[in-house]
Amino acid sequence: MHELAVSLALIGALVLALGLASRPLERLPVSGPLVALLAGVALGPQGLEVLHPQRWGDEQRIVEEAARLTIAVGLMAIALRLPPGFLARHWRSLAALLVLVMPLMALVGGVLVWALLGMPLLLALVVGALLCPTDPIVATSIVTGSVAERSLPERLRDLLLGESGANDGLAFPLVWLPLLLIALDPPQAWAHWLARTLAWEVGGAIAAGALAGHLAGRLLMWAEAHHTIEVASFFAYTIALTLFSLGAAELAGMNGILAVFASGLAFSRAVGERDRVREERVQDAINGFFTLPIFVLIGLLVPWEGWRSLGLPGVALAALILLLRRLPAVLLLSRLMPDLPARRDVLFAGWFGPIGVAALFYAMLAARHVPDERLWPLASLVICASVLVHGMTGAPFTLLYARRARDGNGARLERL
Repeated sequence: MHELAVSLALIGALVLALGLASRPLERLPVSGPLVALLAGVALGPQGLEVLHPQRWGDEQRIVEEAARLTIAVGLMAIALRLPPGFLARHWRSLAALLVLVMPLMALVGGVLVWALLGMPLLLALVVGALLCPTDPIVATSIVTGSVAERSLPERLRDLLLGESGANDGLAFPLVWLPLLLIALDPPQAWAHWLARTLAWEVGGAIAAGALAGHLAGRLLMWAEAHHTIEVASFFAYTIALTLFSLGAAELAGMNGILAVFASGLAFSRAVGERDRVREERVQDAINGFFTLPIFVLIGLLVPWEGWRSLGLPGVALAALILLLRRLPAVLLLSRLMPDLPARRDVLFAGWFGPIGVAALFYAMLAARHVPDERLWPLASLVICASVLVHGMTGAPFTLLYARRARDGNGARLERL
């Protein structure tokens, strides 16, 4: 109990401090998740030795469930932030990112793991798949806030947010297929993947989540119209919707993460604009308080010995994954994405595919089925590298994008 009380007090104090200093942090080459990660390292067993997650109980299960809940809260916030009609306007670009780019990212990551570390091919493909989803928490810290809103066009910010929301759940079949092929004969694995994973766990989650969100929105509007609700709070209502969608989907054997995102999009469509501007700011602020502690936890759990055992091949792998996992695929397929009309749009979208909490969740999930001792050290190394590199390049690259946009507009005016 003492260990838990100390943990809650310190993590709570850190998140409060980050919230109070959120505006100055926007102007620095750091992000909230990066600061939280470094704080976790400093407070952990290899730092000041204040917090020891190993004493909390079933460490792996705690991390997996904490990551699941964090992703769910983050995805609901993204779904509510996306404007009405987002899917109708951006479906071509979004489909290219989810249907073409994401599998390519998983394949490239898997091949790199197989080539550099000599892992069995199917296990390497598991690692590549768990590293392919872009993190909604880190992505939100990059494309929201006053600096991003002044510097980046709305179409680009919405596209990156929408992709990070959808691909967290859609990465599940990419992770699950090689795991099934490891455990079952190929015909059984493919049959299970098509009938159970894609049809029920993915398709069912999207349908059930959308239905829950639509009904929740209609019920809220009915309650307001009939004065059965005293004060309507989007935050309180959507947190309850998040927990319901996540829990109900998991009980039904569906993908709870996808169900939450689908319910958020359907709820947002059902309630329309109304009081969302004021509530969105509240949602964003409190979302930070929910999501930052997971990065403290990642910092506490850094497997230093595991990192050392990976050696230079592990460092090279982390660097190559950040460089080759996403950017080449976006460059190759950019013509299929009308929301990325200029080269600066393609480069920005190709670079900012951060790896974070979703990879943590899928790494814990995979470790329960394939107990390979290299899995967590490798995944955590890439996660920490991404949080560090993307966190430090977020503000400078955003300002560089704005400067390039101004220079381009100026050149066009001179030609006219």
